[in-house]
This record gives sequence, C-alpha cells and structure tokens, in this order.
Amino acid sequence: MDTAAAAERALDAAEGLFYQRGIQSVGMDRIRTASGLSLKRLYQLFPSKERLVEAYLERRDERWRRDLAEHVERHEDPERRILAVFDWLGEWFAEPDFNGCAWINSYGELGATSEPVARQVRLHKTAFKEYVAGLAAAAGLPRSLGEQVFLLAEGAMATAAITGTPAPAAQAAEATRLLITAGRPS
Repeated sequence: MDTAAAAERALDAAEGLFYQRGIQSVGMDRIRTASGLSLKRLYQLFPSKERLVEAYLERRDERWRRDLAEHVERHEDPERRILAVFDWLGEWFAEPDFNGCAWINSYGELGATSEPVARQVRLHKTAFKEYVAGLAAAAGLPRSLGEQVFLLAEGAMATAAITGTPAPAAQAAEATRLLITAGRPS
C-alpha cells in the first residue's frame, strides 16, 4: 500500500474514533486496529498522536468548509446565502453521528496543552468567521454583522451538541434574520 493510501486509511480510522469517542480516550493501538496498519507504519506516517490529530483536523477542515460553501452557493440571493449557513448546520446537527464541532471538542480536550492543536482550531474558526463576514459584505451588510452571525453559528454548534437536537440552527437563523433586517442600509 502506498503512503498516500495508508495515510488516508489512518486518517479515516482516527477521524471516526476521535470524533465519536474523544481524542484522549483513543490510543494509537486502537487506531492501528481500526486502520489495519501496523503500529510501526502508523508512526512512520504520523510520528506522534499530536501530528495525527493535526492532520485529522486539517483534513476535516477542508471537507467541512468545502461542503458548507457548496451548500451556500446553491442560493443566488446574497442575504439567503447567509441564512443557508444555518440550513446546512441544521442538516449537520440532525445527522445520526453528530457529536458536536470537532474543533470545539479538540480545543476542549487539548487546547491548553497542545499548541499545534490550538493553532488548527484557531485557523478553522478564523476561516469560518472570515467566510461568514464575506457573505455579509457580499450582501451589502457590515462585516461586523458577519462576525455576529459567526458567533450565533458557534453557539448553535455548542448548543446542538449538548441538547442533541438540531433546533439551535433554526433559532440562530431567526436571530440572523433580525440582524440582517437591522443591518440593511436605510
């Protein structure tokens, strides 16, 4: 098996285990078993568990942001695009394996002790905030409104994970509608 395929296999196993069980509760032995790779091969690909966590977050970030953008871009109206963020979040929250935001979860587990993990979380959150602020700007609304919408989305993510319901997405969307109305140029 080539290096790229082995790395994908390791990341697939790590992502499933880290996201559902938590990073600290999953050891490299468990990832070895789930991936079918030897421990030696796993450490050749990822010299430390911390590096594996970084790679997991990097890969998930690319997919998460791509999927969100594809969903949002289906809408032509710039204001509707902002609200489409919450439609997408609601669909994500309703998935049977939804276990909260991987970056919030990772930061909660390792943010205080792992600078590389904290950096990946900050990169993801900054990119998401900039994306939402860009949607607001494209709608002719203040960038600051986009930053407020970002906070609503983040709160919805945390609340949906805790409550086990997708309802926070709709609630945050309703608050966003009010912000959009208030933020429109007069």
